[in-house]
Amino acid sequence: MRQQHRGQHREQHRERGPALPAAVGALCRALPPRARPAPDTLRRARFDRPQASLDFWRLLYVLLKQVHGGRWTESDAIGGQVRFVKWALWYHGYRRPQLQQLPADGSAGSRELLLAFSWLLPSLHLLEQLLARNRLQTGDETSVCTCEEDVPSSQEGAGEAGAEDRVDVRYLQWLNGRLRLQWCALHAQHQEQCKLLHKIHLFTSGSHVDQNLGHFSVTEADLTRQPENYKQLFQLLESETMQLEAFLEWKQLEPVYWQWMETVLDNMAEEGSMCESQDAHMEKRMLPEVSSCCPWAERLAGQMDRVSRDLLALQEQLQQLVAQRKAAWWEKVAAAEELQKERFCATAGKIQESVDLKLRALPCLGAPKNKMHGSCRLVLRSKHPGSQRGTAGCVPKEAVAAVGAAEVIRELQGREARLQAELQQLWEQCRRRLQAIAEGWEGVICISP
Repeated sequence: MRQQHRGQHREQHRERGPALPAAVGALCRALPPRARPAPDTLRRARFDRPQASLDFWRLLYVLLKQVHGGRWTESDAIGGQVRFVKWALWYHGYRRPQLQQLPADGSAGSRELLLAFSWLLPSLHLLEQLLARNRLQTGDETSVCTCEEDVPSSQEGAGEAGAEDRVDVRYLQWLNGRLRLQWCALHAQHQEQCKLLHKIHLFTSGSHVDQNLGHFSVTEADLTRQPENYKQLFQLLESETMQLEAFLEWKQLEPVYWQWMETVLDNMAEEGSMCESQDAHMEKRMLPEVSSCCPWAERLAGQMDRVSRDLLALQEQLQQLVAQRKAAWWEKVAAAEELQKERFCATAGKIQESVDLKLRALPCLGAPKNKMHGSCRLVLRSKHPGSQRGTAGCVPKEAVAAVGAAEVIRELQGREARLQAELQQLWEQCRRRLQAIAEGWEGVICISP
C-alpha cells in the first residue's frame, strides 16, 4: 500500500509538472524583494545540494529578522545568521533536532531548511505577515489598541527572592526616575509631532482629490514639494502590486506545492529506511567475527549474572527506602494541611477583595465597545455639528467605520482607571504583608508606606 501510495504521488507530480514551476515561481515572487530567492534554489534544496545551503540560511535569516522587527545587513556573518535562525525557529515551535544539529558554517542542510521554510508558511502566515509589514504607507497612520488585556494576579510568595537576588531599593528608584524622564521626553516629542501633523492637515484642507480625506498626508505633501520623488514612489507601488499579484497566484497554486513537499518527505523516509537496513546488515556481518575473537565471553556472561543479582538486591532495598520516605512525606503533608487551615481565612479575605474589585469593573467591561487593534489612518474632520473629527479607522481584517479621537481617549482613560484601581489593591496587599512581617520582629518599628 505504501509503494502504491508513493506511485500515485509520482504520477500526480508528473501530471502537474508544468504547474509546479509556476507555483514555486509565484512563491518566490511573493516574498519581499530583498529576500527573494531563485526558484532553482528550492529545486536544489529538495535533493539536499550543499550549493543551496548558504542561500537558504540567508533567506530564513532575512525573513525571520523582518518578522521580529530587527535590522540586518548583507555583511552579517554566516555564523550569526545560523545561530539566529536556529533560535528563532526554536522560539516559534519548530523543535526538529536535525536542524539544530546542522553545522554552524552553513555548509549543509539545504533540505532541512526547505522543510523549516515550508513549516513557517502556514504556521506563522509568513507571506501575509510580511506583506502587511512591508506595505507602502502613503497616509498618516497611527496604532490604536482598545482591547482588554488580562493582567496576571499576584501570587503568594511570587516576589520572594534569595539573598543573592536582592537589589538595592535606591537603584530601583533611580531606574524608575530615569524611565519617567525618558517617558516624558517621548511624550513631548509625540505632542510636537502631532502639532506639526495638524498644521499640514489644516493647510492642505480641500486640496485632495479624494473628498473623504480632504487633505494631504505628510508623504503627499512632501511629493508636492519634491516632484522628482514621484518616480521612486511609482516604482515602489509597481513592485508592491507585482508582489500582491504573485501572492494571489500562489494561493491558487498552493496545493501543487504541498503535493511536491509530500514527495520530498517520502524521499527522506526512503533514504532513512535504506540507511537503517544497511546498518543492520553490517551488524549481522560483524557478529560472527566478535564471537570468534572473544574466547572469554562465557566468563563475562557469568560476571554479568552476578551483577544482575546484585542489582535486584539493590532494587529491593531502594523500594523499602522509598516506602519509608513516602510515609514520612504523608506525615509532613498532614502537618502542612493543618497549617494551611490557619491561613485559609486570610487568603479568603484577599480573594474576596479581588472579586469585589472585578465585580465593580464588570459593568464597564460588559458595555458594548468598539474594540480596535491595528493601524488607523489619521484624517482631520471639520468641527461642524454634523461631522466627526479625529481618526478615520482603517483596521486590518475588519471594515471599521470612522472613530473619533475623543472616543478612543475616553476608552483608554477608562482602562487607565481600572488599572489604577488594581494597582491600589496590590499596594494595599503589600502594606498588609509588610505589617505581618514586622509583627514577628521584636523591638523593630516598621512604618508602612
